[in-house]
Amino acid sequence: MEQVPSAGRLVQITVTEGYDLKGFKGDTPVTFIRAEFNQVVLGDSAKITVSPEGSAKYNFTSSFEFNPEGGITLDDLAHKPVFLTVTEVLPKEKKQKEEKTLILGQAVVDLLPLLEGQSSFQTTVPLHPVQGSPLETPRSSAKQCSLEVKLLVAEPLLTTAQISGGNLLKVTLEAAYSVPESFIPTGPGQNYMVGLQVPSLGEKDYPILFKNGTLKLGGEREPVPRPKKWPIANILAPGANNIPDAFIVGGPYEEEEGELNHPEDSEFRNQAECIKKRIIWDLESRCYLDPSAVVSFQKRIADCRLWPVEITRVPLVTVPKGKAGKTEKTDEEAQLSFHGVAYVNMVPLLYPGVKRIRGAFHVYPYLDSVVHEKTKCLLSLFRDIGHHLIHNNKIGGINSLLSKQAVSKNLKEDKPVKEKDIDGRPRPGDVAPSIKSQSSDTPLEGEPPLSHNPEGQQYVEAGTYIVLEIQLDKALVPKRMPEELARRVKEMIPPRPPLTRRTGGAQKAMSDYHIQIKNISRAILDEYYRMFGKQVAKLESDMDSETLEEQKCQLSYELNCSGKYFAFKEQLKHAVVKIVRDKYLKTTSFESREELQTFISELYVFLVDQMHVALNQTMPDDVQGTVATIYTSSEQLQLFAFEAEVNENYEMAAAYYKERLVREPQNLDHWLDYGAFCLLTEDNIKAQECFRKALSLNQSHIHSLLLCGVLAVLLENYEQAEIFFEDATCLEPTNVVAWTLLGLYYEIQNNDIRMEMAFHEASKQLQARMLQAQVTKQKSTGVVEDTEERGKRESSLGPWGITNGSATAIKVEAPAGPGTALSIPDKFLEESSKLQSDSQEPILTTQTWDPSISQKPSNTFIKEIPTKKEASKCQDSSALLHPGLHYGVSQTTTIFMETIRFLMKVKAVQYVHRVLAHELLCPQGGPSCEYYLVLAQTHILKKDFAKAKEYLQQAAQMDYLNPNVWGLKGHLYFLSGNHSEAKACYERTISFVVDASEMHFIFLRLGLIYLEEKEYEKAKKTYMQACKRSPSCLTWLGLGIACYRLEELTEAEDALSEANALNNYNAEVWAYLALVCLKVGRQLEAEQAYKYMIKLKLKDEALLAEIHTLQETVGFGNPSF
Repeated sequence: MEQVPSAGRLVQITVTEGYDLKGFKGDTPVTFIRAEFNQVVLGDSAKITVSPEGSAKYNFTSSFEFNPEGGITLDDLAHKPVFLTVTEVLPKEKKQKEEKTLILGQAVVDLLPLLEGQSSFQTTVPLHPVQGSPLETPRSSAKQCSLEVKLLVAEPLLTTAQISGGNLLKVTLEAAYSVPESFIPTGPGQNYMVGLQVPSLGEKDYPILFKNGTLKLGGEREPVPRPKKWPIANILAPGANNIPDAFIVGGPYEEEEGELNHPEDSEFRNQAECIKKRIIWDLESRCYLDPSAVVSFQKRIADCRLWPVEITRVPLVTVPKGKAGKTEKTDEEAQLSFHGVAYVNMVPLLYPGVKRIRGAFHVYPYLDSVVHEKTKCLLSLFRDIGHHLIHNNKIGGINSLLSKQAVSKNLKEDKPVKEKDIDGRPRPGDVAPSIKSQSSDTPLEGEPPLSHNPEGQQYVEAGTYIVLEIQLDKALVPKRMPEELARRVKEMIPPRPPLTRRTGGAQKAMSDYHIQIKNISRAILDEYYRMFGKQVAKLESDMDSETLEEQKCQLSYELNCSGKYFAFKEQLKHAVVKIVRDKYLKTTSFESREELQTFISELYVFLVDQMHVALNQTMPDDVQGTVATIYTSSEQLQLFAFEAEVNENYEMAAAYYKERLVREPQNLDHWLDYGAFCLLTEDNIKAQECFRKALSLNQSHIHSLLLCGVLAVLLENYEQAEIFFEDATCLEPTNVVAWTLLGLYYEIQNNDIRMEMAFHEASKQLQARMLQAQVTKQKSTGVVEDTEERGKRESSLGPWGITNGSATAIKVEAPAGPGTALSIPDKFLEESSKLQSDSQEPILTTQTWDPSISQKPSNTFIKEIPTKKEASKCQDSSALLHPGLHYGVSQTTTIFMETIRFLMKVKAVQYVHRVLAHELLCPQGGPSCEYYLVLAQTHILKKDFAKAKEYLQQAAQMDYLNPNVWGLKGHLYFLSGNHSEAKACYERTISFVVDASEMHFIFLRLGLIYLEEKEYEKAKKTYMQACKRSPSCLTWLGLGIACYRLEELTEAEDALSEANALNNYNAEVWAYLALVCLKVGRQLEAEQAYKYMIKLKLKDEALLAEIHTLQETVGFGNPSF
């Protein structure tokens, strides 16, 4: 990973020229510019006289040092602008010792482009006049006065990794509406504050504070659009408070993501925002999130869902003259009144493509127990972390956060506090501790008890709510662009060569007869050449008629004796029968013998004539052109078998698997696939035969050996199992799954020593593989890890990736029988939380290890989105929904999860539960998203939908962004009959950038739901995507149905023809082909399709009734009436 250089870098600000300036003492004043950043004066320009046209060439350069390790940080650049103050120097009067100056205006330069990767930019910023400035009245040119500014850094402040992985968070606090009646604008001044915390630098939390809200009595709605303001005090020019090109635009309540966005809330909100009292902030605060903070932010949203946003009121304390540096103690200083909290649902930020949420959120009294239950936060921002804000709450300044201990000390000693940050945000050395790493102390005097908050209850009684906007520069979860989807939809239907039209009737019968005549004559000539070829070559043209007659007799004798004459006659018979039926239309018996003789004589003459025509034809090539056939590949057959398997049509699935075996009996993968199918149907004997057949084809094939061993265990042939597993470990000593299965076998045999040996070897091989993957990735990114650090981490890892102090193998007591292990994971679920809390060992990582990211148990690891290329490698159509590997910066795995993936791929569900029990108790395993996905999948196969739903809920809590979770939830709802929920889950799944491990049935079932709900356009697009990815009879059938319902009959016929070409035994395909032919008026094809539909026994009674109705309407299509 790229590291930010530790040395500071200068950021140069150059003011080149000013325009349309004028002063108090005329239009050509003497002026200078003062540059300020972070409450520090960067320098003053030379005194420049403004020209009569109002321009002044300053060419003034100032700079500050950017140093993220102890000075100005990226977070400072995000929310602090550079202030350029233009001051007029008045002429000296008599006896005046010093020059007198007056401020004309102030300009604000936003440094945000530096956080977007730019190293320089040029901009023209408006010069906002201060109150009473002559700049309030523009010059005759009617242009606003402005400054030309250039910013330059030697190199970009962000590395490539920071640009791609970082993010910019913008939080806009608009207002709090319908505040309690006890809030009155008269009396002692009050500071209304709102705050929240976000992860900004790794595990550290930064507070975002909004202060000095303005209490208004109401009476009219706040205007929109209105500018957003900087969260900074002491800005001289009123116009400089506004952030350039940033506005609050509002919008319909229904489009918000908050709590008061229902139609029944409109009346209350209209009254609150027009009539009732409100507190206005209109402030936008920004926070830069580095890549690790982005991952932490994303994970915390998934874990907590609700985010606490606190609101409070503290009295303003006026600083007496002459005592600006000292703190005046009053009884009000320690009061934290009207402490409330709003719970902001941040989950929408995890939706694909969502970068912004805005809404209204109710304010509730702040009660520790409720806040912790809802948000898992232990500390209050105002009470526990930033209590000094109350102590140092002076008019005209906003102070930085200090630790609570420092606050208590200052209260006792009555001493000035440290240097303050102008906007209330901490300096790098004063970072607030993580809200999850501390515990709340006893409340100070003057605070209400933590269990009761009567002042906060007034928020509920008044119906108070805050309007908040949270916006990210980049979506946490990317979404596929519509352009890409449109392009893929256009490429859906692949071109297929047109089928050769077959001629029918009398013409076809004549053609067949001619072909048979030619074939027979060629065969007779070959026989003649075999018998008399040498004689003919010797005699050449001297052969007489007697010789020819003699050869004819010999040839006839040879043909009769050898049986070839009879074969030729049989070969010609079928063509003659077709001529009789199609040419002469004779299909019934003759009434008399005379009629029969007459017909035979006529037929004989015709056949002889046609024989002469055929013999006399001269053709350039007698070879008949091949008819285009549709060939189904082995991969297509596997897909068709998979479809039938998931639809529980096991007979058809077996037929497809067997067809693959007939085509390529020497392909061991076909035998393994058929064996896996037999495992799914619990036909263990046949599965064993298949695996052994595969092993006979290649006795060094590791997967065949392992599967033979698994079947031997299931059939309790333990001696054979040990041979298979040991042979696998000898042939491939680096195979993690082989060693793990061997260890599981030894566990069944109660051989603890060998079990520990096998598991230790498996973990060692897994570690070696992961370290090799890290080195490979580091080389590809140009960063090589320190050898010493890597050696330390290697030495700290023991069996299964745990420390050497925990090297004892975990043994699960389970009976040897396959069925008795099914309940083991369910029984151990309750123990998982205890085991996880006790486990503090480091974990294995499959990606680049970053020392700045602390390692955690596998159920709390940090995740990131993989590339499309990586995701496509995880797809495997042979699994129902094979759980893909978790994507993440510190993706964890164990030897048991590796084995589970292998067993799920080969559908060895009977063996999976034994391994799941080990995964649950493994120190680096335990309940993870993938663990719960596997459990849910096994329970779906057993039709135990209640348990499957429970496990899927657990998986969603651990990895909300895993498309496999949503895909499997969709399957669960679909199989249980809840198609509306299934539809929502499927749509969520396909909206992710990363596909689920198996998308085929997601598209199929979503398209079917669209057809049921008569959303035919959506069904068409969905099936077209399925046809592009993995075309099958069912995908083309769905597309054909959607097109037919949309009255797109040509497209429907094309799609149904594709479906029929892939599987002409599907009755529903013939049914819709019949409907299409009836619609377009093709009687013969309609009757043919109807005949095959009846023959294949269509089961859809409603579709059959629709066909009969249409047949009655058009008057044809059913030959039976």
